[in-house]
Amino acid sequence: MVSPISIPDNAPFTPEQRQWLGEFIGKLLARPAAEPAGPPLPVTVLFGSQTGTAEGLAKKLVKTLKKGNFEPNLQDMSTYDRERLAKEKNLLIITSTYGDGEPPDSALEFHTWLMSDAAPTLAEVNFSILSLGDSSYPDFCQCGIEFDNRLAELGANRIYPRVDVDVDVDVPYAEWSQAVIAVLAPAASVVAANGAPADEIEEVGFSKKRPFPSAVLANYNLNGPGSKQTNHIVLSLESSGISYEVGDALGVFPENPACVVDEIIAALPFKAGDVPTSTGEEVPLREALLRHYDIGNINKTVITKWQKRSGSPFLRSLVEADDKQAWEDFCWGRDLIDLVLDHPADFTDGEDFVSVLKKLQPRLYSIASSPAAHPGEVHLCVGIVRYDSHGRKRGGICSTYLGDRLTGDSKPGVFVHHNNAFRLPADGGVPVIMVGPGTGIAPFRAFLEERKATGAKGKNWLFFGNPHEATDFLYGTELEAFRKEGVLNRMDLAWSRDQKQKIYVQDLMLKEGAAMWEWLQDGAAFYVCGDASRMAKDVDAALHTIAREHGKLSAEEAAAYIAQLKRDKRYLRDVY
Repeated sequence: MVSPISIPDNAPFTPEQRQWLGEFIGKLLARPAAEPAGPPLPVTVLFGSQTGTAEGLAKKLVKTLKKGNFEPNLQDMSTYDRERLAKEKNLLIITSTYGDGEPPDSALEFHTWLMSDAAPTLAEVNFSILSLGDSSYPDFCQCGIEFDNRLAELGANRIYPRVDVDVDVDVPYAEWSQAVIAVLAPAASVVAANGAPADEIEEVGFSKKRPFPSAVLANYNLNGPGSKQTNHIVLSLESSGISYEVGDALGVFPENPACVVDEIIAALPFKAGDVPTSTGEEVPLREALLRHYDIGNINKTVITKWQKRSGSPFLRSLVEADDKQAWEDFCWGRDLIDLVLDHPADFTDGEDFVSVLKKLQPRLYSIASSPAAHPGEVHLCVGIVRYDSHGRKRGGICSTYLGDRLTGDSKPGVFVHHNNAFRLPADGGVPVIMVGPGTGIAPFRAFLEERKATGAKGKNWLFFGNPHEATDFLYGTELEAFRKEGVLNRMDLAWSRDQKQKIYVQDLMLKEGAAMWEWLQDGAAFYVCGDASRMAKDVDAALHTIAREHGKLSAEEAAAYIAQLKRDKRYLRDVY
């Protein structure tokens, strides 16, 4: 009888997946020596990526496959030939989800086609899916779930269960990739005891795993009195070896507010002691809650674990009903402190308490500077989120950390998140249209600095908006200087509250539709940065209208034209 291998309980798999993988590896290790390898096994790695994470993992997987008896083929969903799908033998999909459970931009067309009646029967296709997401959002990993269900409906053979990744990708990616490799070619696979690929190379330099402690060189409010707060923050990269390009994002590791941490600890039913962190080290509970665990978000997963230790009838009914709208209504505007105070739970000790919490994650901010203009520095434009709910004053964990809790000695941990999907045209002569209201101005300040520093000859057109010109014209002096210097050829400004009728950037796009269509016909690249749920959708709708009205295209032709802009990397979005 073959003994299954024990898969660690902290592995990011369901109990069923751990059992399946343990039994499979046990059988694999009990097999006699493998026969000589046959012809390389074809494997298509198909990715849908918004900010580059899924693309990076797909490239990593292809690199691993090339070291075995495989013939890997890397494909971006935005350029994938859909006629190939039914002919694929082995298909591994890595995709993110963004916005309200939507596919990433690069996967949108493929997703729409696959969900339609035009999709073919896939009886000869073997597949598995790695789905990236964030459980803080209600439609966690929705895109990957829909791909997984639809491929099965079309007759494809699921060779390994879908793995849903909650923000931290490294361990689940490693275990999923090794599992699917073991299924595809058992004799050629190597599964390390810790679940990581045997050929994994330790990262060198500063990264998400090893953030750089960055000195704060400047930190001030860009808004005028009486308006919301938006801070311009300058961080030092001196001696870090870190480099970035315009279009990249900066990851920042925040700290939770000490006053809330102390309130939580005071209300817990046990004496605070040392607790483990995700890195395996033991630290005092207060330090763990300040720097290692998320106390600013609660979600279905956290509440379900909490309810098992709480006598709250309300939480029990919420969990048992499992109603999506009820989950959203309860979680909105509440933090961990609300569970601690309103729904007390019986934890045995600090380790039991932190076992229900999520790891405190870094936040990504679009970089607002060009390295050519500010060597050794990186600039951010951060809207400080504050609001009242359920009788408490609250705020964004990272934005209030940057806006309120940094001191002269603070050195927040940072790293660069490269975003190859949001780059300036390689040809400096290409015209550029930028739409970035509010803090969406950040990457376009960087774009303009870069175009000036490199002497790019292409024209630049900016659409910017905010509530009031007098208090909310972020980087107004710099933008006016760019216009006077001829770097910024056109600037259209939408002040939504300076007149009775609200005006937004999409309204100005429609007003200037004829000129915008001319720019697009001249080869302009079109960029959008900012809110995904409303602004980006309204801008996209305006772009379709411009194509219909000024390009004389039908609705179908306009949609096809804009889809081609995306395929040609001339319609790029950095939305959140």
